[in-house]
Amino acid sequence: MSPDSVTLLDRARPAPAPPPPLDWLTLADAFEVACLVRCTPPPAGDLRRPDLGTYRGGSAEFNREDAARRMRQLLGRLGVPVQHELATGGLRRRYELHRLHVPREHRPTYAALLETGWRQGRRELLSGPVPGASMARRVWRPRLAAAAWRAALLAGGRHVRRHSLGIRLADRDLAAVLVRGAALLEVPAMLRPGAGCFLVSVPNGPHRTRIVDSATLVPATAAC
Repeated sequence: MSPDSVTLLDRARPAPAPPPPLDWLTLADAFEVACLVRCTPPPAGDLRRPDLGTYRGGSAEFNREDAARRMRQLLGRLGVPVQHELATGGLRRRYELHRLHVPREHRPTYAALLETGWRQGRRELLSGPVPGASMARRVWRPRLAAAAWRAALLAGGRHVRRHSLGIRLADRDLAAVLVRGAALLEVPAMLRPGAGCFLVSVPNGPHRTRIVDSATLVPATAAC
């Protein structure tokens, strides 16, 4: 083998180009799905492994039907098919478990959308104010904050106290996103570690009302 050949073999391969940024509407949907998935632990038997990324398994489990319906709605808008299974259990206290599965052939698209959506949405929320930011950015950053809180209120662990509304999360990055998102919505939020989780809480009263109202979807009205 010639020295030139050795040099070519030793040369590092260029890193793959990052995916193009998502448009704002697609970003909001993909980011909200990513937040929904991050609110829950991986389902038993999920193919998710650290070397494959958070979303490669293409499945999620929720104990609330409205969380599962919201994820189905968002994936439908993103053009990703999903299968919804309902399992029930318990004796004296019955419970429902909603399992969502993306078909294997659509998982690369699903994973790419969620990975890009999470990375781009997280960057938008955690970055500070940008001088001369466009009108679109000023409008959509609070919408991304509302999407993160909507996902947390639907799928996170509620921790309701007399003086505050809290969300228990195992994902530290998502907890930080919620705190920053609350600030964008002009609501003070506190982050503190719990037993194996992180607790994000907002005070009751007008601050809680503002968070809940921001995260609530307004039903579409019929055209006059």
